[in-house]
Amino acid sequence: MSKTMEPDLQSPLGGKAARPEWKHPSDHWLRGFVIDNRAALGTLAVFIIMMAAFLIANPTVFTTWYLYRSVLTTLPVALFVVVPLVFVVTCGEIDLSFPATMGFASWVFALVVQAGYDPFLGIAAAILTGTLLGFLVGSLVVYGGLSSLIATLGMNFLLRGLIQIINEGRSTALTGLSDSWAYTIFSGQAWGFPVQVFWALAFVILSAMLYNRHRFGAQVRVVGDNPDSAQQMGIDVKRVRVKVFIFTGIGAAIAGTFSVMINFTWWPTAGDGYLLPVLASVFVGGTPTWGGIGTVAGGAIGAVTVSFIQTGVVAAGLSGFYVQFFNGLIIILSLLGHKWNQARYR
Repeated sequence: MSKTMEPDLQSPLGGKAARPEWKHPSDHWLRGFVIDNRAALGTLAVFIIMMAAFLIANPTVFTTWYLYRSVLTTLPVALFVVVPLVFVVTCGEIDLSFPATMGFASWVFALVVQAGYDPFLGIAAAILTGTLLGFLVGSLVVYGGLSSLIATLGMNFLLRGLIQIINEGRSTALTGLSDSWAYTIFSGQAWGFPVQVFWALAFVILSAMLYNRHRFGAQVRVVGDNPDSAQQMGIDVKRVRVKVFIFTGIGAAIAGTFSVMINFTWWPTAGDGYLLPVLASVFVGGTPTWGGIGTVAGGAIGAVTVSFIQTGVVAAGLSGFYVQFFNGLIIILSLLGHKWNQARYR
């Protein structure tokens, strides 16, 4: 045998050039990003298709900045509640008391401002109120052993009834709020954008980091997936469940405070209109009902989608009677898309 035919025992694979290491297609950063964020990207696709349909229906309205500015003015109120609810649903629970928490905490804010105190003090009082109410609701569910669906629904009626009994349906006008630094910082204008949009965006980013990069977010997902396994791993399941309700209370308090600063008036019904749109935003965003998984970015995109439905339907030339129809249509189509996009594993 000639030397050219003899294998080289000193080199790998008998002298043949080593083959490159095989990699799974999902190892590519772009494909991995799509797989990890397919729920949020699916929601974004629904939003783009919806806006394209609205643009075709009425290009004059949907190419003006005024329409988008009007939506962005009130959108942050929903975002401050949608994002914490992603944590709650991921944990395997539900919270229907956040509308009353919004009303109660914003009432405390209005009382402090009406009494002549600095609005910053009112904001702190509102957040403290939301924290305490969230702890109360969480304690009823976790330590009281009540169903989160029934307990939070009962708390919603109880708190709303208490507001109505004390105020007897009277609203509180805060006309001097526009002259305060708090209003300028939290609800003014910057470069033509409502300032509250930037605060809501910062809240979404920090919450996404908390959900995806922090130990608390990992604990929420594990508890929602399998509480028994989480307990065996050393996670305090009850404490985690209470914390998600506290987080929702804080978010609802911030949302209620922003709604008062936007309208310069506190209403006894503050927060009532956000129950169904906020829940729809969470599920449209790709957070399933069975717990263990969720997406903060998807919930935020879902809130944007739901916020544009009513404005888009009316601006497209249809009457307001079509709003509920399109709400249901978008929700059902989004849920079907998520069902095909990510298989249920529980």
